Amino acid sequence: MRKTVSTPNAPAAIGPYSQAIRCGNLLFTSGQIPLDPATGTVVGDNIREQAERVMQNLGAVLTAGGSSFENAVKTTCFLADMGDFATFNEVYATYFTTNPARSCVAVKNLPKGVLVEVEVIALAE
Repeated sequence: MRKTVSTPNAPAAIGPYSQAIRCGNLLFTSGQIPLDPATGTVVGDNIREQAERVMQNLGAVLTAGGSSFENAVKTTCFLADMGDFATFNEVYATYFTTNPARSCVAVKNLPKGVLVEVEVIALAE
């Protein structure tokens, strides 16, 4: 069973994709960037502020899909600068306390010039 997941508590998709797709008991989120859900504007000027907003957006999508940070099994993290790795990890660790599998890579550019994007695969209830 495939179900599209959407919530007004996270930014609307800015392209031809869904916030998340639930297949059975798995939830696949699209990458979240640090956008304010109400205005669509970038939140924060540094990696800590942007990572916090990304986690808030992910939390909203996970909740809408019947999941949570604790149920995450895999994350993929994209950073604009690996120099932000340690600070990003500090924020990340406060949300993903069960240490899911993870990939974290630096990329040349992210949408809207943001510093971070994160996607999650999680178990859903």
